[in-house]
Amino acid sequence: MSDVLQQLAQVLEERKQAAPDSSYVAKLYAKGLDAILKKIGEEATETVMAAKDGVRDKIVYETADLWFHTLVLLAHQGLGPDHVLRELERRFGLSGLEEKAGRRE
Repeated sequence: MSDVLQQLAQVLEERKQAAPDSSYVAKLYAKGLDAILKKIGEEATETVMAAKDGVRDKIVYETADLWFHTLVLLAHQGLGPDHVLRELERRFGLSGLEEKAGRRE
């Protein structure tokens, strides 16, 4: 599955160099961080609403949108899915309470 994330990350990187009118992602990059963050907020809300509705296909669809826009954010910030996957690996085996206690806030 992570192959899909890597392929998508590559496409998102390529879109950084594209003209804004050439793709949705290129246009989103051109609008800047605030537009990307707004879109993530919208998608997070839609994901919550889908979960409240309890329709599995809708939950999957909205979660895919949320993940996609989060990947756009990561790419915009010079990060990729590997950064998040490494953090999840680091946390694996820790209790949630242990992990939270060890955070630098």
